[in-house]
Amino acid sequence: MFRALSCFLFFILFSVASHANTGFRQLHINEANSRDLNIAMWYPTAETGSQEKVGDNMAFYGTSALRDAAPEAGEHPLLLLSHGYGGNWRNLNWLATEMAAQGYIVAAVDHPGTTTFNLHPQDAKELWRRPQDLQRVMVKIISTPSLAGKVDAQRIAAAGHSLGGWTVLQLAGARFDPARFQNDCRAHTWLSACKLIHTLGIDNAAGRLAANDSDPAIKAVVSLDLGLARGFTPESLSQIAVPVLIMTAQADSDELPARLESGYLTEYIPAAVRQLVSVEGATHFSFMQQCKPGAMALIAEKEPGEEIVCQDGGTRSRAAIHHQLVRDISVFLNQALDFQPQSGGNPSGLYR
Repeated sequence: MFRALSCFLFFILFSVASHANTGFRQLHINEANSRDLNIAMWYPTAETGSQEKVGDNMAFYGTSALRDAAPEAGEHPLLLLSHGYGGNWRNLNWLATEMAAQGYIVAAVDHPGTTTFNLHPQDAKELWRRPQDLQRVMVKIISTPSLAGKVDAQRIAAAGHSLGGWTVLQLAGARFDPARFQNDCRAHTWLSACKLIHTLGIDNAAGRLAANDSDPAIKAVVSLDLGLARGFTPESLSQIAVPVLIMTAQADSDELPARLESGYLTEYIPAAVRQLVSVEGATHFSFMQQCKPGAMALIAEKEPGEEIVCQDGGTRSRAAIHHQLVRDISVFLNQALDFQPQSGGNPSGLYR
């Protein structure tokens, strides 16, 4: 989340193989008085034909899908995805393809200012717009069923990695207090999140970051090793009423320790609505796409230090970690949304 990847990584894109009957479409939203958004959508389709690799390159595996295929008939649950700081919509592609195979419409957005493709300082300081980005995507997809299919408005969830986890918690009702966060950082100066106070405009956010961004349309959220958690007020966390799955990296780091970030959520979110999973062998970057053999050396040659994005902990492969993540996340979401996945789609082989 907290490592701003360099220009080289603009072209280093993602993982895992998709399934037949998964459509894929990209969209650019340009609306008056709002910032431009680039969106990617995965969705069920009844079409067959020649699939194409989406985003495959030298470092990361791509996914296979039917580009611009017609959406499948009927209503489908919607899953919104939010990437981490310096990331992009491709980072959770492994999850998107699997959930689309189960019958979900999945939509991910590049958040301006905090995405690989736009790290403009002024955009980055508008942190409060991140939850709004997801809400705009949700409205667009619901109002335009020709894009990815008809959404079941009673079955909408959101999942995010790192800063994306912070983003989806905002939609669940968590409220961020910039003053509280800055005060906490005086005692935890080594945390990665605390090093982004000025970059994200937290030191000059006025009341915008403290606004209530909760959205009643969101019925469940998944936090994947989030950061900035310690700025959420205990009162707001204690009032969260939707199911929350909190997943942490067992092989965490001093800069992003699970006990101080995800652990802070578990301290205050009611036990009745939260689940906590410590993912064996996972580092913070294990939640991203799978690297190809030789990717670490390739990245290290171009941008020394950034090869950390391919490092996992312990002896488990990233493929094995993703298998667990897909299983746990799909079980959680299907139960939380009371959804019966499509036959054969829960969950299938990731790296075929």
